[in-house]
Amino acid sequence: MAAALAAGALVLGGCSAGGGGEPEDRGGDAPAAQRAPIEFAGAEESAGPAEDVPGARRGGTLRVYQRDSYAHLDPAQIYVQDEMTLSHLIHRKLTHVKLDNDGDYSVVGDLATDSGRPSDGGRTWTYTLKDGIRFEDGSPITSKDVRHTFERLFAPFITQGPTFIQQWMADATGAAYRELLPEGPYEGEHLPDSVLETPDEKTIVFRFSEPRNDLPYALAMAGYAVVSAEKDTRQKYDKDPLASGPYKIESFRSGKSMKLVRNPEWDPETDAARHQYVDGFDITFNHQYEDSTKRLLNDSGEARTAVSFDNAVDAGSHQRVMREARDRTVSGYQSFVAQLTINTDRVEDVRVRQAIAYAFPSKPYLAPFGGPSGGELAGGLISPLLPGHEKDYDPFGKLEKPGGDPDKARELLEKAGRVGMKLTYAYRNSDEEQKASIAVADALEKAGFDVQRKELPTDTYYDLIGDVDNGYDIYVNNWGHDWSSASTVIPPLFDGRGIQDGGSNYSHVDDPGINSRIDEVRRIEDPQKAAKEWFELSKYVLEEVTPAVPVYYFKKTQIAGSGVGGLVYNDDMSNLDVTKLYVKR
Repeated sequence: MAAALAAGALVLGGCSAGGGGEPEDRGGDAPAAQRAPIEFAGAEESAGPAEDVPGARRGGTLRVYQRDSYAHLDPAQIYVQDEMTLSHLIHRKLTHVKLDNDGDYSVVGDLATDSGRPSDGGRTWTYTLKDGIRFEDGSPITSKDVRHTFERLFAPFITQGPTFIQQWMADATGAAYRELLPEGPYEGEHLPDSVLETPDEKTIVFRFSEPRNDLPYALAMAGYAVVSAEKDTRQKYDKDPLASGPYKIESFRSGKSMKLVRNPEWDPETDAARHQYVDGFDITFNHQYEDSTKRLLNDSGEARTAVSFDNAVDAGSHQRVMREARDRTVSGYQSFVAQLTINTDRVEDVRVRQAIAYAFPSKPYLAPFGGPSGGELAGGLISPLLPGHEKDYDPFGKLEKPGGDPDKARELLEKAGRVGMKLTYAYRNSDEEQKASIAVADALEKAGFDVQRKELPTDTYYDLIGDVDNGYDIYVNNWGHDWSSASTVIPPLFDGRGIQDGGSNYSHVDDPGINSRIDEVRRIEDPQKAAKEWFELSKYVLEEVTPAVPVYYFKKTQIAGSGVGGLVYNDDMSNLDVTKLYVKR
């Protein structure tokens, strides 16, 4: 998915999480030896209502402290963490990733009766809509709305959301997918039935030229939530959408506040995953992490029944929070893996790239971001949240020697005849990055490199490193998976056919072995086998080609007031599960 600017800044995710008990029962701190693929559920598991959260009650209002206001409310424009969190409360999709009380995740039918019925080897997927699903104005949600939802994704004003399914429909990469329906449905044109068919009010059929075995995952993304065909106001929809979830927007003052209230048209009998325990949420913005942590830790007045949907405990307060209020916290992994990207156009010798990998100081780099509270040192490129991850995988000794191995690095540099090689290291001008950059430069210079640091503006950082001719040798990229599969990690980062300005192949690696193997693994229908093969491919990428160096897996801790119940960390949301919250008596 979109890259993260800093620890805790954006999204997605599966670690064990339970409903209540001590923090270790609620969070995802310890990965299993190897995570199993998430199940695609049938009709029985997709039926509502959702199982009750133990001890939950109805009533009351929760105060919510948020750092950032919402730039987008139109589902098609949603692709960042805070907006995705809100989306779980106000929007619904064909599918949804459900977390049950036992800590198990599954992809269930949300608006649809199940997670999807594949045929033709995964090229065709059929969905049937549930009875009793409605928008907040009482109008029924039909296949016409679903068709419209996907056709409007091709319109030129939709610029911010995910593009996976559009590209699959058009069998095109980059922005070329828009050619399939350049103006969306707004001038009377529609996608052909050979791509998307709605033979009746309840049936939707997706047809692709290649197997798309991850479609149930992709459809669960916030960016594919349903939009009313009749009430679509195009660009204006981004500020005033029609809700289909358990809550609707009563008021929104951008940059100041938002109030959510119950959506009376939401029927719990149709929803296998969400609850409507509280009467509403009063959200205020501009609360920095330090501010929200302080308010919630003090636990007085309105803060007793307050949370933050997205704010993490600030690094400076983490130890105090764990000491004084551990029973009011949840924690777990986020989807992001921080990695040092190596520009293979400029650093062509793999021995030099491997020298960088051995020399990079992972622990000193992580320290300014909170150390262990902000992340866990990484040995590989695949998150612990993904099936196929191997906990002890560490080919460059990043866990064994977290400060770096300058001797091994210099040995490789000498073999390559590149001792003293100049490296231009680009980094963001945040306080944390500035501190980390000094540690990185020192470690690489000990190994025999001549490091030139280049400070870049934080707000345009990814635009600058996203240029193919960017002029930098190394730079950190934080990448998060979009759903629980490494198919959203390896292809976007390392497929050479995706190299373009603004693309996510930041290393510009174009290796025929990687490209061909990506195509082979994508065709595997068995998710367990696919997970294993994605990890095997990640080993080839890291060990043989080395276009990037793993640094750390993002982690997050959140705190709530003592009057808040239902505190569960949801790894798929990379957040507190906002659909389970209630006000205690």
